[in-house]
Amino acid sequence: MTGLPRFVAAGEALTDLLTTGPGTWTSQTGGSTWNVARVVARLGIPSAFAGAVSRDVFGLELAAASAAAELHPGFLQQVDRPPLLAVVHERHPPRYFFIGTDSADLHFDPDRLPAGWREHAAWVHFGGISLARAPLSDTLVALARDLKRRGAKISYDPNFRALIDERYDDTLRTMVGLADAVKVSDEDLRGLFRHDDTDAAFAALRAMNPATTYLFTRGGAGAHLVRPDGTWHAAAPKVDVVDTVGAGDASIGALLYSLMTWPELPGGSHLRVAVAAGTAACRVAGAQPPTLDAVLALADAIAVQRDDALDFPASGQQYFGTTARQ
Repeated sequence: MTGLPRFVAAGEALTDLLTTGPGTWTSQTGGSTWNVARVVARLGIPSAFAGAVSRDVFGLELAAASAAAELHPGFLQQVDRPPLLAVVHERHPPRYFFIGTDSADLHFDPDRLPAGWREHAAWVHFGGISLARAPLSDTLVALARDLKRRGAKISYDPNFRALIDERYDDTLRTMVGLADAVKVSDEDLRGLFRHDDTDAAFAALRAMNPATTYLFTRGGAGAHLVRPDGTWHAAAPKVDVVDTVGAGDASIGALLYSLMTWPELPGGSHLRVAVAAGTAACRVAGAQPPTLDAVLALADAIAVQRDDALDFPASGQQYFGTTARQ
């Protein structure tokens, strides 16, 4: 890719170390924002991942996978720092911890990115654990503020993980306030707000920015697209689930693709594309971005209805629970 990308995802790329049995492990490339960049690129929009990785074997694998995904090469920075690792020591349900003291991701430098990219990018995506790891979090929030001032659209997926606690609350408010699109799951809401009333948590989240577009995924209960001009609900398709890893990244990536490609379509059409992409991702092992053909084929079978009577008011207490989840 030689021209500047229309879409950029800024944040973390990491390596998952996955247990495969007593004393045995396998590794795979990952990272929520990195995955979203690959999804949008696979769907056909010139894209980039803006972040830093190590120069060792893990960083080289991430660089090779980025090149294979046809992400713009000028946005991935390789630095002489250790890799960021997610150690998944139990698979069902997943239990994990991160190894990343002074790791490469924390040394991302936006000033080293290609000249003119901030004016060229239509959408820039943020989220994942990158916004919970200082000093990278401060760098990314400042970047999001600057891009917003320049007219870029901002998307945000908090993608709750175990290291996120009450110290993240201000970042959540700031990023939702900046965002033109927010993706959140019921599991994210329980973690972010530290209580189990997901409807109340979503109402509080929406009160932070009533004017934005929200993709609210609810597992077997389907998904909602909520924005000022209406609310739409999509039923969860019945498919044989192979792996849910990467499904959320696929859904927000496809929503952004739809918003960039068909901005004139109603919310229900965008929701259908987002749910179809998440469903397609569940049909294969690992975080593999779906093709556009696979998404569009599934989208035709997604049942979507408008439901403005659904009680998701853009008001209510912006409250958090008192106990962080582990």
